[in-house]
Amino acid sequence: MIRIISWALFLLAPLQVSADAIVRSTAMFADTIAEYFVETDHVRLELEIGEADIASFRNLLPSSIYQQLGFGDEPLEDRLQLFTSRDLAIFNNGEPLAGFVRAMGPATRPLRDEVTGEELPTAEQDATLVIGATLVFPFEGRPDSLTLMAPVETGLANIGFVLYHQGVAVNDYRYLSSGYTVNLDWEDPWYSSFPQRALKRQYESPMTGFIYVEPFEVRKEIIVRPHDIQQWVDLGLEGQDVIRAGQQDEIKRRVVEFLAPHFRVKIDGVAVEGTLDRVNFLRRTLKSSTVVDNQDIALLPATLGVIYVFPTAGLPQSVEMEWDVFTEKMQRVPTASVDQAGPLPVILEPDFNILRWDNYLKFPDIPTLVDIQAPPGPVQKISSWGRWVALGLSLTALAVIIGSRRKNGKFSVAAVVSLVVSILATLFLVNENRQSSMNSQRLQQLAGNLLHNVYRAFDYRGEEVIYDVLSRSASGELLTDIYLETRRGLELANQGGARVKVKDIEVLDAVLVETNGDSLTVDSKWNVSGSVGHWGHVHQRRNGYHAMLEISEMGGVWKLTGLEILGEERL
Repeated sequence: MIRIISWALFLLAPLQVSADAIVRSTAMFADTIAEYFVETDHVRLELEIGEADIASFRNLLPSSIYQQLGFGDEPLEDRLQLFTSRDLAIFNNGEPLAGFVRAMGPATRPLRDEVTGEELPTAEQDATLVIGATLVFPFEGRPDSLTLMAPVETGLANIGFVLYHQGVAVNDYRYLSSGYTVNLDWEDPWYSSFPQRALKRQYESPMTGFIYVEPFEVRKEIIVRPHDIQQWVDLGLEGQDVIRAGQQDEIKRRVVEFLAPHFRVKIDGVAVEGTLDRVNFLRRTLKSSTVVDNQDIALLPATLGVIYVFPTAGLPQSVEMEWDVFTEKMQRVPTASVDQAGPLPVILEPDFNILRWDNYLKFPDIPTLVDIQAPPGPVQKISSWGRWVALGLSLTALAVIIGSRRKNGKFSVAAVVSLVVSILATLFLVNENRQSSMNSQRLQQLAGNLLHNVYRAFDYRGEEVIYDVLSRSASGELLTDIYLETRRGLELANQGGARVKVKDIEVLDAVLVETNGDSLTVDSKWNVSGSVGHWGHVHQRRNGYHAMLEISEMGGVWKLTGLEILGEERL
């Protein structure tokens, strides 16, 4: 069969095909992919036909391939009529739309990111060979609905499909079955939908809201469409299909101004005012949200994410957000409260409009700073050579005692006392040296504790507070460098600067490279694991670092005074 599909694709080679990116779901890995695009006067169907489904799609194949595969000699014109009216038909008011093939040819299905659906660099040997085809089904007027069919007479096919109405995804990626009817809202395609619950897309509502409760802060996130806000506030979008890059800052300002008095928050029963943290335009695919900067974006699917921050002293006992914006078409708003245990989804309605979080965490993880082991004290500093001096005194006292015994048969009391004292001093200094020596285990612990406190500083809100906490573990010019470097490492650039909350720091290695007075140069490797919750998702992140650390004694404590990042990788 592999030889057959390869040969079929070779014969089709002069033709071209293009297809949009496929987004993640289990249907994303179907043998055949079908993407429907409902436009103003036609439906465009993009197909990627896999090897296992060639027989089911045989009526679409050129006659030479059809005959070679042993299906007979039925004319292509008759078979195409069957294909578009029966096999993969689209019905309008009970009648199939007349379709035609615009392009067909060999294609490769690339690897795609399992979260975002974005295409990944794909080696030739990893690409899947498919038959690509583009079909067009014209129609007149604006149909209220369209019904999709899947092959039956020619054999069932494993087809993953998605349908877009004027650029808006109507469903999440699902498996195609005959009889799926999409109801089309031409006034606002956002509300086009399949009646089946299984075909509802994740981002069904044009507005969503979230509260994130973490130690030291509560965040409120509101996601809205400028197209919906336009009914209350003139955003300058009348008659436009696209939001131009040059308009976006002013639109952000007007939307934030509109949202300001809405969605009030109470923490532990007290009304609080938050601080606007970020406003971002989002490109929302079926399963992911990414920030869009300085790019023209289609008006209908365009959304804005607005984030407010409420600093807290620790972990509150309750948080409430009142949802007070509903429309005629939007009577049910998906929301969620998110804490360390995960998200708790809630559907809000006009008569049930409070999103409430209560602290039911039995063992909440409250980030704390760890105590850093103290540098060697004066006695410990001299213990490295003092123990040898004490040992020498012990040997001298012992020699005096032996000499006195041989000379007059008596012990020297002074020598005995000196021996006892010097032996005790030797044992004491040996123990002090052992306690202060920077062996591999202590060095790794010291590096880990300092790094722990550096990352924990970013659990707090506000630059001044973060600097104050950082100053306990870093000093000098490095303080600013650490602040900037660590913040950069914790921020997701493609998510508008959302900051990862560190959960775990694992020091893999710490090797003493050099000792210079009261400073240690340490070659260290460590991993950082964390998560960030925003736009309704919780992203997990794990990075590995390799750096040269300079650790110095300052004011009786160890502090980081130098940091040179040698390597960084996403794990």
